[in-house]
Amino acid sequence: MELEALSRLSALSHPQRLAVFRLLMRRFPDAVPAGEISAALELKASTASVYLSALCKTHLITQDRVGTSLRYRANTQAAGALIEYIFTDCCRGRPELCPPFSRSPEQTSPVMPGPPYNVLFICTGNSARSIFAESILHDLEGTSFTAYSAGTAPGSELNPVAVDLLRAKGHDTSRLRAKHISEFQSATAPRMDFVFTVCDSAANEECPAWDGQPISGHWGVPDPVAATGTLSERQLAFQHAYGALKNRIEAFAALPLATHNRISLQAAVDDIAAHPLEGTCS
Repeated sequence: MELEALSRLSALSHPQRLAVFRLLMRRFPDAVPAGEISAALELKASTASVYLSALCKTHLITQDRVGTSLRYRANTQAAGALIEYIFTDCCRGRPELCPPFSRSPEQTSPVMPGPPYNVLFICTGNSARSIFAESILHDLEGTSFTAYSAGTAPGSELNPVAVDLLRAKGHDTSRLRAKHISEFQSATAPRMDFVFTVCDSAANEECPAWDGQPISGHWGVPDPVAATGTLSERQLAFQHAYGALKNRIEAFAALPLATHNRISLQAAVDDIAAHPLEGTCS
């Protein structure tokens, strides 16, 4: 394991290789096309290829081919093995040196003391997908959650097609507005228990760590705002986005949160993301 750990540490010692790995961790469990990685990190395709190859050789990431596209996914088992090796060998199992280690009481005991749980949904513009998610979770019957949404680059107004759809489905839109994520990163902001990105571009961005280490997940949904065609075709794209988020949020809300520890809860959140999108129009 020592040689394997050294090769993985060496791969991550390069700032841009580390940036690639961190992006794939933010997008996990997605398999991300090489071209999207290059664009998100502003790398030449040839440069990104070299970095991806180096990370693949150490098994920190995996590669799959879909048609003519190469796609990459973070290998969380390899990353976990590296952390465990460092903890048990270098730190000699001292929890005060490596508090996030999976054997610590923080990781193996129940993580959620009880509702309500604060949940933040993030997309780029905070004009459609994230306000869909906020509204769906907010209005679930018997909900134990307080839902919020924000954008990494929000506009001044919500998308009117998205607002019309929410109203048609019975949601109160009077409280909704476009907000920047900085509103939730101040000392006076509510502490988040869960943070979800619902668009790929927001997940691709490097953001500061959230206070309190909330459970995070990426539930990417295609951007309905980017849809083209007739009004009916564009409205259908919004219906699909709403339905896909509704399915995931209902699955999330059904989780027995109080019985999970951080490891099992993170796995459950990732499992919801791994299921194919099945948008409904209900």
